[in-house]
Amino acid sequence: MDGLTHPRDLAAWHRAQLARQPLRRRLGTMAGVLRTIARPTTRPGAVTLTRGGPGPVRLLVCLESRSPGSVLALLGPLRSLPDLRGVAVVSPEPVSDLLPPWPWRESTAVLHEDVPRLAVEAEVVLSTGHYLPLGRAARDAVTDPARFVTAQHGLLTPDAPPLAEGTTLLAWSAADAAFWASGRDDLAPPVVVGSQLLWEAGTPPLATPRPGAAPVFLGQLHGAELPRELLAAAAESFCRETGATYRPHPAERDRTSRAAHARFEAEGITIDRSGRPLRELGAPVAAVFSTGVLEAAAAGLPAYVHCPDPPPWLVAFWDRYGLARWGGAPTPSPERPAVEPSRAAADAISGMMTR
Repeated sequence: MDGLTHPRDLAAWHRAQLARQPLRRRLGTMAGVLRTIARPTTRPGAVTLTRGGPGPVRLLVCLESRSPGSVLALLGPLRSLPDLRGVAVVSPEPVSDLLPPWPWRESTAVLHEDVPRLAVEAEVVLSTGHYLPLGRAARDAVTDPARFVTAQHGLLTPDAPPLAEGTTLLAWSAADAAFWASGRDDLAPPVVVGSQLLWEAGTPPLATPRPGAAPVFLGQLHGAELPRELLAAAAESFCRETGATYRPHPAERDRTSRAAHARFEAEGITIDRSGRPLRELGAPVAAVFSTGVLEAAAAGLPAYVHCPDPPPWLVAFWDRYGLARWGGAPTPSPERPAVEPSRAAADAISGMMTR
């Protein structure tokens, strides 16, 4: 079945995520839980609250991280809202530099006190789901589950977290909406808005591919969806066979990843740590299942996927996103929607706030 491993059970999803973490990280997580149990009167750390005005909150945005996908999915729609006075953004750290121009007011809030209060007050809560602290606190407080809006911010694998019951999904495509729902009938009708991440990747001027340029392989050694050994073998075999440069993911900072990088370099594989945008390199791009493949295709670069003996779910993933295997025609550029995704998302949110 092409669907989620845990389509409904969030607790089971969290247990699976914890089991995949290295032992040292798992022990740290467990120690944190034990400290919380030992001091039940303590509250989690403070969060940043950024408000557009002193009046009632109409839209509460729960931004769990400053990752590009999350920022574009959650803060991008704010650029198309005519009035930001009723907007409030909660985040682990200040985000004023990411917000559209407006006289924002920043203060400190408490996760399990202020976020539920704001969620009850707001007409719409916008998040990336209820599997992280801010989204969970807001989802537990809303009285109408459909007002809790989940915005897709990346490609979906079977290890994606389950959707909150009753949530309204802003999806990249109808296929993604069906995949994430995994046959469930307890969700609000989804709204297909497209991907702002891919829209911006495909904004002219497009990249100019350099004839004869060596490919770039995008690292994903941090990914939990596949065994690290398989991800390393895919990168190693591709780079050896094609002369490709290996580009580590920013999260590949742990000891095991660094050891893999050292092994690659000892074998003569070039490691690209420049951080230059892919479109500036003008080279073909390949990866196992990175969003960067679709971003490269949208930017006009030849883009491919590669993995020896891929598991069935990965083949289904490649097919759902139209990702082309190395050795044939490159991945087609993603279809560009008629309406910019952030504007489409803003329209959907505005419609919910006027009910």
